[in-house]
Amino acid sequence: MQQETWTTIKILAWTREYLAGKGVENARLEAEWMLCAATGLDRVGLYLNFERPLNEAELATFRAMVARRARREPLQHILGTQEFFGLEFGVTPDVLIPRHDTETLVTEALSHMPEATSVLDIGTGSGCIAVALARHLPDAKVAAIDISDAALEVARRNAAKNGVAIEFLSGSLLEPVTGRHFDLIVSNPPYIPRADIAALEPEVRDHEPKGALDGGTDGLDAYRALIPAARACLNPGGWLLVEVGIGQAAEVSDLFRQNGFGELFTARDPGAIERVAGGKRHG
Repeated sequence: MQQETWTTIKILAWTREYLAGKGVENARLEAEWMLCAATGLDRVGLYLNFERPLNEAELATFRAMVARRARREPLQHILGTQEFFGLEFGVTPDVLIPRHDTETLVTEALSHMPEATSVLDIGTGSGCIAVALARHLPDAKVAAIDISDAALEVARRNAAKNGVAIEFLSGSLLEPVTGRHFDLIVSNPPYIPRADIAALEPEVRDHEPKGALDGGTDGLDAYRALIPAARACLNPGGWLLVEVGIGQAAEVSDLFRQNGFGELFTARDPGAIERVAGGKRHG
């Protein structure tokens, strides 16, 4: 019996329909990215080779990727990378996948404290925030903390990959930097209310680290601990900026106010959601 020939255009059409049936959004685009990885072509190359049959090795690699994606494993885990702030980051199940919403935190940090010479990222995960800031503040000394040693290993690899020197520290919140002070402190802490985690997309609920998601009963536990502790570690005139979840900006801003921060602000992400809250230490 003659073996079926799978051309680029034929397998993309089949995969789009198959993944869409499994609940995957952007199924066509994701199929293209996986096929790029399996064939070594870029997306332009795929379009220039629509009628080219895939060889057995390419088919086997691609089919394995599609099977994983159909089980709702994140595309970023399958490909092993994610782009963030124009840089490429390795990702594993030990860290949150960098999200473009979080680029708002980096943008606001650079806008509010472009002269920072000392920067701290709390709960660094993949290191995406710390690495992006280190790339754009080349004269600053950047430190990053995470409670997960596995996450810190991923972050170290990402710092090396992107050519920046960062001091990585293991511990909870600001414990590893007791007695030290910084011009800029940033954090993307856990902020999903615990009861909401079960309803998250399978890609997040089943494949990303629970400790980086669970923000307690109302999602604000990390902010209650972080904001007063961070103020004590800021230089006078220093800024604390945090990412917040949908609908949390007002309550987090109140925590800033209660802890003596001034010049409070919030910033919206590209989806018009208030995604960042921040304040300045006076005195």
